[in-house]
Parts: sequence; C-alpha cells; structure tokens
Amino acid sequence: MLKQNDQDVKLLIEAMIFVSQVPLSVKTIQETLGDQIKLTKKRLLAILHELQNDYDARGISLIEVASGFRFQAKDQYSDYIALLFKEKAPRYSRALLETLSLIAYRQPITRGEIEDIRGVAVSSYIIRTLQERDWIHVVGHKEVPGKPGLFGTTKEFLDYFSLKSLSDLPELMEVAELKIAADGERAPVAEQAT
Repeated sequence: MLKQNDQDVKLLIEAMIFVSQVPLSVKTIQETLGDQIKLTKKRLLAILHELQNDYDARGISLIEVASGFRFQAKDQYSDYIALLFKEKAPRYSRALLETLSLIAYRQPITRGEIEDIRGVAVSSYIIRTLQERDWIHVVGHKEVPGKPGLFGTTKEFLDYFSLKSLSDLPELMEVAELKIAADGERAPVAEQAT
C-alpha cells in the first residue's frame, strides 16, 4: 500500500506519466487515482511543478502540451536521438506545410479560402494526409452556398508540435522577411551616419 506523503505520490505520478503512451491531464491523473489517493488540483499541480524542476538538469523534460503532461527528450539532443531509429522523419511538401500553417493561424478556414490565399488548388491528398495524422478536422460548415467545411487544428496537432495552446505558435513573419528567408538573401542595411 502506498503512503500518501508528497514524495510517494510524486514518485507514483512520475511513473504514471513515464509509462503512459499519451500525455496525462490533471483530470485523468485525479480520476485514475480516484478514491485511493485524494489529490486536489492545487496539490497535483504543485507536485507536477516539482517534477518539472527535478528534470531541469536532465536530458529529458516533463512538459505540458494540450492533452496533458508527458516526458520528452530535450530539443538539443534530437539529432542524436534520431540515430536510434532506422526510419527517417517524414518529409512534408511545402504545399502541405503551407496548408497546415494557414489552418493553424487562420482557423476556422475553408478549403476555398486556403486556395485563395495560396493562389493554387489544395490537393485532396494534402487534406487527407493532415486528417489521417489527426492534425486537422472539420469544426463546422460555413453558412454560404455549398456549406463548405471549416478546418481547424486538433489537440494532436498541438501535442505533436509540443504546444500547449494555439497562442504558443510562433509569431508570423512579415511577408518581406518570408521572401528573404525563402530566397536566402539579406535585406539591405541602411547606412549609419557616423
């Protein structure tokens, strides 16, 4: 039988998150432990914060994503960790990434609106791929003739990109900055008066 002191409960929660195949939310942890261990949300969040601090100096971190808490290797080690896996990371086309970006930043958005912004038709393959990865889903229908589907991102999208919410998305660069980044050129620097 487990004692209910904070240290034992912390070790239990650490083990639960470690073995879980999906991120664990505060609610899930509380419901799983149920009547056996009484955990207020405040106490549980304090334990999770303490666990996060415990892992600060380690190769992995306890992070919070949209679905809950999970352990994750630190970004600085990703290239080396990739050597463990024979599979190469999937490469996504520019069109797929542009479509996903538009959905993430402009949601809810229709396929037609995406096509208007990109200036080209959106392939059914791209939409199907994003839906199969469970990164996007139809969140409703626009009240116009034909009632096209409105796309939005999912919690799985946020989890995959280690985001807690859409507000964690990076700021959009200005169009000029995007062109410079795409062309590999530098913007002209104004001469400084001496």
